[in-house]
Amino acid sequence: MSPALSHPAQLAHLATQAELPALARLAVAFAVVVTKWDHNWRSRNALKRLEAHELDDVGLSPAAARREANKRFYQR
Repeated sequence: MSPALSHPAQLAHLATQAELPALARLAVAFAVVVTKWDHNWRSRNALKRLEAHELDDVGLSPAAARREANKRFYQR
């Protein structure tokens, strides 16, 4: 995926464009979902590596960080 279209909001905007053919809208919608899943996976893996003082800096308790980090990539 090109860097210019890797942001979920940009992909979501493309999916709503009326001039796109149906298959293209479906492909963009799929790309949006996959991009969100990738973001979740990367963010949660990074969260697992943070130490207690870093979690405190972002306002998370270790328990809250563990709960979030243990979610599957497709979960909100």
